[in-house]
Amino acid sequence: MRTPPTRRAVLGAAFATAGTAVLASCSGDSDTGRSGTKSGGTNSGSPNAGGANHGTAPRRKSRGEFVSPQGEEVAAAEARRASGPVRKIDLTATPSRLDLGGGLVVGSWAYEDRLPGRELRVSVGDVLALNFANHLPAATTLHWHGLNVRNDMDGVPDLTQKAIKPGAEFAYRFKVPHPGTYWFHPHTGVQQDRGLYAPLIVEDPKEPLTYDKEWVVVLDDWVDGVDGSTPDEVLDELSGGRGGMDHGGSGHGGMDDKSDPGGSGHGGSPRDPEGLKHPRPPKTAKRRSGPSRIMKDSYSELLESHGGNVDYPYYLINGRAPKSPTSFTAKPGDRIRLRIINAGGDTAFRVALGGHRMTITHTDGYPVRHTTTDALLLGMGERYDVVVTAGDGVFPLTALAEGKRASALALLRTGKGTAPTASVRPKELDGKLVEAFDLSPDESVALSVRKADRTLRFKLTGSMRAYDWAFDRKPYDPGQRHPVRAGERVRLEFYNVTSMWHPIHLHGHSFGLVGQAGPEHRASRRGQGVWARKDTAIVRPHSSLAVEFNADNPGLWMLHCHNIYHSDVGMMTVLGYRR
Repeated sequence: MRTPPTRRAVLGAAFATAGTAVLASCSGDSDTGRSGTKSGGTNSGSPNAGGANHGTAPRRKSRGEFVSPQGEEVAAAEARRASGPVRKIDLTATPSRLDLGGGLVVGSWAYEDRLPGRELRVSVGDVLALNFANHLPAATTLHWHGLNVRNDMDGVPDLTQKAIKPGAEFAYRFKVPHPGTYWFHPHTGVQQDRGLYAPLIVEDPKEPLTYDKEWVVVLDDWVDGVDGSTPDEVLDELSGGRGGMDHGGSGHGGMDDKSDPGGSGHGGSPRDPEGLKHPRPPKTAKRRSGPSRIMKDSYSELLESHGGNVDYPYYLINGRAPKSPTSFTAKPGDRIRLRIINAGGDTAFRVALGGHRMTITHTDGYPVRHTTTDALLLGMGERYDVVVTAGDGVFPLTALAEGKRASALALLRTGKGTAPTASVRPKELDGKLVEAFDLSPDESVALSVRKADRTLRFKLTGSMRAYDWAFDRKPYDPGQRHPVRAGERVRLEFYNVTSMWHPIHLHGHSFGLVGQAGPEHRASRRGQGVWARKDTAIVRPHSSLAVEFNADNPGLWMLHCHNIYHSDVGMMTVLGYRR
């Protein structure tokens, strides 16, 4: 059985008690530094609280009030960073035929016909000069997930750059600011749920961790090209034909096609509170090329939630299906560093290495105090680094798709032995499971104890039946701004009023996990510092989470759910640095 987490228990308790008063303040008090500002003067936005005294409804602002991605503030911040050698790289995105193993070959999109794409490995301080060529039939971009790059290189269409049109090229160039395990993918429509992803490893010349070998492990859920399915058709089915946001030419309509603002399940039952088994019938959905991909009967006790929206036919490790897994070769006694990345679109994975315990050394690229565990939980976009001492034999690395009754598989080979079957379930999956909330940061990366200068609050809203995922019931608008100022300590509070879990990702910064949100919890955590440094964190249903970060990277930065389908129907917003 999984051992009861000591810190996560704090997060789930008292949400209902704190929720009414705190959530009311999300659209309450007055404040000089308001959240939910709308750039450009159109009437849209979110009535979140913002500023030191929290906020009111959005007001109209001129675009010149905020730092531009191409502004002098961004250039000045980049100039202050250390500079090393220039690493020139060419990268091409192209339609591809991808071999997933066992005779399964699918048509998809990929970087240079590989799945995952070719690993990029650089060092802290390097200048990455990557020339990207788009040979896809649709516009696209590159986003450097978890890496706090200069704002104009962040890869968000209609916000930090124009989408890269088919046949065009774009030169990404930035200084690499910090070490760790990262990855890159498009930020355009649901393209990430094709084969467009690859690991980005930033080495530390002063790396204190000692190990013999390194194994980069990329997890994924796969639907593209299987029985005619595509991620765009999956989105169309989930959203009832509305499609997603129009991200720089993604081919989806939808900015003016508002979904039900209520954000609650309609016509559900106690066993099916959000209409999961009977989703809203599509009114304008296009004819599908493949079978239905809606996950109807899914529940994860670990997530305390429906596991996910999409019923994927395959789950992959390093681009291979379980019946034809990849193998990593080592010697008995080797210390192996695993860099584990969840590149999935709609799936959390519980990961264990049969016959081994793992020592967690990093989460989302940042070191933590070493902690031993049997298993890990990774939401979409999260990364963990662990070290294991290899045994003698053949061992399964299993990634269980939470709530989906399936798994991905890879093998560790250090000696003779029979390879386990695709359905293997190592006992470690049900052993001790350490989550990010149970970890403490290494002293070298711990945020200082400091009073927050500004608090921004967000309600996570929507339902499976309406498929209207959003912050504060407002679909994404690239003109939206939640203001922050350079030099501030910013506190973000998330109140998940939905029956679904959400992995929340902040661009351009890492944050410290603080604990449960709400005024009654602030004093209890103050003076104890913060928990692990991350850029992506799970918020379970009907619970809250508070994080804090230092506003030290000027620009316009996305904040969104990293379920690719939730974000594409609107669960995204923007933090903007004021001039």
